[in-house]
Amino acid sequence: MKRRFPSAIVFAVLAVLILSGLPDSAPAEFNVNINIGTPPVVVVEPAAVVLIPRIGVYFVPDGDADLFFYAGFWWSPRGDRWYRSQVCNGPWVVVEQRIVPMNVIRVPRNYRVQYVKAKHVPYGQWKKAHHRKADDNGRSGGHDNRNKNQKTSKRGHGHDDR
Repeated sequence: MKRRFPSAIVFAVLAVLILSGLPDSAPAEFNVNINIGTPPVVVVEPAAVVLIPRIGVYFVPDGDADLFFYAGFWWSPRGDRWYRSQVCNGPWVVVEQRIVPMNVIRVPRNYRVQYVKAKHVPYGQWKKAHHRKADDNGRSGGHDNRNKNQKTSKRGHGHDDR
């Protein structure tokens, strides 16, 4: 007697061979994005700072973020928000624009171009001098020239109307 090869086994082997040649299907994926606003500034330590004369505001010339030092705080506009920190690497907190000193708001929009050739002070050297000055003054240095009755200009630095 002849044994016949069952057709179901042939069909199963062919199906496996055919399906193994097809590209792998994409794995199932679940993705959720929640926008909680502009992220705060992340700075490890600036390489240098530059003083903007007449207004006494320092800025960090390297990097993409606008980062200023004035009146004992670091300031950074991000979109329509302002952030403030006591140290350049945070923690950063959101502050209302009315809290930001006028000298910081008055930083020229083209400050990077305008002061490109200004003296770059290495951050470590600036930090030592700043802390020595703060110790001499008994505070973190700088002062706020803002008049409490003075209105904040909408045309200041860090706004989207550039």
